[in-house]
Amino acid sequence: MTERRTASAGVVAAAVGAALVHAAPALTARGPLRRSMPRLTGQGRSGGVALTFDDGPDADGTPAVLDALAALGWTATFFLLGSQVDRHPEVARSIVAAGHEVGVHGYQHRNHLVRSARWVREDLRLACSRISSVTGVRPRWFRPPYGVLSAGSLRAAADLDLTPVLWTAWGRDWEGPPADRVLTHLLSSLGDGGTLLLHDSDCTSSPGSWRSAVAVLAPLASELDRRGLAVRPLSAHLVRAG
Repeated sequence: MTERRTASAGVVAAAVGAALVHAAPALTARGPLRRSMPRLTGQGRSGGVALTFDDGPDADGTPAVLDALAALGWTATFFLLGSQVDRHPEVARSIVAAGHEVGVHGYQHRNHLVRSARWVREDLRLACSRISSVTGVRPRWFRPPYGVLSAGSLRAAADLDLTPVLWTAWGRDWEGPPADRVLTHLLSSLGDGGTLLLHDSDCTSSPGSWRSAVAVLAPLASELDRRGLAVRPLSAHLVRAG
C-alpha cells in the first residue's frame, strides 16, 4: 500500500510539474516578470514607438486603419489571424501592398494556456502557411492571443522561426468607444521605445470596436509629435545594438 501511495504521489508530482512548466511563460502576460523582459514586451530603441494591430484582417476595420495610417505617413505591424486571412484574402494583401509588416496571431484566436503544445504548433503552422501563401510574405513576428504564452507557444515559435513580441501599452480599444478613453489607456503606459497595441478588427470584441482604434490615431499623433517620438514597424524598432 505504501509503495502504491508513493507511486501515485510521484505521478501527481510529475503532472503538477509538467503543468507548471507549461504555464510558466504565461506569467509574462502581467506583472513584474513582464517588466523584466523588455525585448519580449516590445521595448525597442529610443526615439520612437512601434505601432501594432491585432485580430485582422477585417473587411471594414482594416481598410479604415490603412487609410488613417496613410494619412499620417505611418508604417505599422499587423498581427494576422489565419482564419481571418482565409475570410478576407484581398484585405490581407492590401496590408502588404501598403508597405506594412505582417505577423502571426494564430490561426484561431484561442488561449494557448488551455491548449496542448501539439494544438498550438499546428495552429501556428497553419497560420504561417496561410499568411505566407496569401500575402507572399513569410511572417517574422508572433503575438499569442490575449498576450498569453505557454511553453508550447515558445517551442512552436522557435520551430517556425518566429519572434514573440507582446506590448508595453495598449488602448483596450476592443472595449469600444469613446476614443478619448482609448487614448487615456495608451498614455498611461506610453514611453519612449515602447510597443503600442490596437486592433483593426472586431472579430473577437464588441461590434465596431475598431472605430475606436481609427479615431484615436489622430490625437495619438499629436501626443507623439509633442514628445518627439516617431512611429515605426517592429523590424525598425527591435534592432539589436551593434
